[in-house]
Amino acid sequence: MDTDSATMQYTAPLWEPPLAGDEVEHLLGALDRLRTTFRLKADGLDASGLAARIGASTLTIGGLLKHLAVVEDFHTTAKLRDEPLGEPWTSMDWDGSDDWDFRSAADDSPESLYELYDGSVRRARQRIATVLDDDGLDQPVHVSMPDGTHANLRRLLFDLVEEYGRHTGHADLIRESVDGRVGEDPPADWRPVRGSYEFH
Repeated sequence: MDTDSATMQYTAPLWEPPLAGDEVEHLLGALDRLRTTFRLKADGLDASGLAARIGASTLTIGGLLKHLAVVEDFHTTAKLRDEPLGEPWTSMDWDGSDDWDFRSAADDSPESLYELYDGSVRRARQRIATVLDDDGLDQPVHVSMPDGTHANLRRLLFDLVEEYGRHTGHADLIRESVDGRVGEDPPADWRPVRGSYEFH
């Protein structure tokens, strides 16, 4: 082995989870790597790219941006502390259907979809950081089973990881069909070209 390469320091990308962190660091690190990978798959598209579909599926990257935006806010308001979603959602023309976020994205501009998603991630990160400082992963959250058993914050965060795992895979396939972009993780020097996504 080359001694120069053996002594080189590895610099992990900003979205890489720690190699040997604690439970909170690994859980939040995994969530943020998925957020960033999803954001890479969604980035830089015009209205046509955001509306692209594959096969019989009605999923679009624009719909996924809006859906994951509401998922971030819903998990960190209503499910976390029984709080209202708040803005920007209360000003929107929500029709009460389960697929409103997916369908209505077709009427939104690319700029508004990117900002909606990026803003929801910023708010969710702040809310999670605040409650973690209070009582850690074992604290009960508002969401509960019919028998009254409450989930804890750990479960809530794992649910977000699961949601992203599913939809990042969807975005991966759709994006490849749009312009051939593929890859598991963003390149180390990647920065978004649309919106205001921040690395955490």
